[in-house]
Amino acid sequence: MIMLFIIGILFLAALVIAGYTILTYNSFITLRERVYNGKAQVSAQIESRWDAVSNLISATKQYEKHETEVLENITDKRTNLGGDSTVSDIEKNDAELNNVLGRLIAISENYPELKASEVYQTTMESINKYEDNVRHSRMIYNDVVTKFNRQLKQFPSNIIGSIFNFELQAYFEESAEKANMPTWD
Repeated sequence: MIMLFIIGILFLAALVIAGYTILTYNSFITLRERVYNGKAQVSAQIESRWDAVSNLISATKQYEKHETEVLENITDKRTNLGGDSTVSDIEKNDAELNNVLGRLIAISENYPELKASEVYQTTMESINKYEDNVRHSRMIYNDVVTKFNRQLKQFPSNIIGSIFNFELQAYFEESAEKANMPTWD
């Protein structure tokens, strides 16, 4: 009778451990997918900004051919981003975009007619909207990464995470360039 009781307790303990392992593993999978989705959302917003910048370049063509060619060469180098892109890839792409925007602003300062045009103003509003969306997407991404990384570091879920080779995820961090972004007004 005692032996049956011990076997029952061992079986129950194994069942609890297996259940916890399955729940924790599934939680890691859910959070990791949210991390990937968050990265894809940031990437999609940056791609939308690139599209708006391409429209702005089209509007500047009539004002300065040399500058437009330089900017088009830069936009031709843009890379496609997605959920499998690293944070570093996304930040590099974003920095390239900010470089192009800085040049466009400088060009527009030399051509008041361009700056006053409806196409220019509408496109800059779109760029501002996408910039806000990128910021918001980065915040959501960082929140999900915080949850994932916290679960990966906390005991006893850290044991499950290490068994299944889950790794800490990188955050988007504010760089000096982002902190000192030019205004589009």
